[in-house]
Amino acid sequence: MSIPSNIPQIARLRERVELRFGKTLSVHADFLALVSVIEMELRQHISESTLERVWGYSTRGYQTVSLRTLDVLSKYAEGCDWDEFCRRLHSESGDESELFNVEYISTADLTIGDCLQIGWLPDRLCEVRYLGENRFVAERCENSKLQVGDTFSCLQFTLGHPLTMNDLCRNNTLIGKTYVVGQKNGLITLTRIVG
Repeated sequence: MSIPSNIPQIARLRERVELRFGKTLSVHADFLALVSVIEMELRQHISESTLERVWGYSTRGYQTVSLRTLDVLSKYAEGCDWDEFCRRLHSESGDESELFNVEYISTADLTIGDCLQIGWLPDRLCEVRYLGENRFVAERCENSKLQVGDTFSCLQFTLGHPLTMNDLCRNNTLIGKTYVVGQKNGLITLTRIVG
């Protein structure tokens, strides 16, 4: 099972691992040292390249992290598995988000011409078509500031999380570097339109 790597829980896990490790992981040698510590303490192996991907140090652009990796890092940081780590975060913050059954669509899984329907509160609904190179065009908009023909960049759409649109253009003119929809409740509709 893989978990999207950009969720806040993973960012918090990185902080807790660094706190336990005693330093910020910023160079290759730091990741090698953490591999050794984890192997000595937990008798578990995680490669330095895996750790570098979790920290975004790798340039390979991975967008998910395996559950096994998260379990080992949680065990190192807090002495528990990933599920328990997330439950603890939930109780600390009072956040009611779902942590594991997150539905998302990554642009890496789309082909040019694929269409998505997205919606957010109170009554916003849009259909967008994938243009390639992480760009989308709005084809139908209801009750939204987004207009038909607007284009934007996006790497991932995640149900229950705000959607960040970058480089929003209208009539080939940049009207905003960043436009966020669903700021409080996230996307409430996320569907791939077939046919």
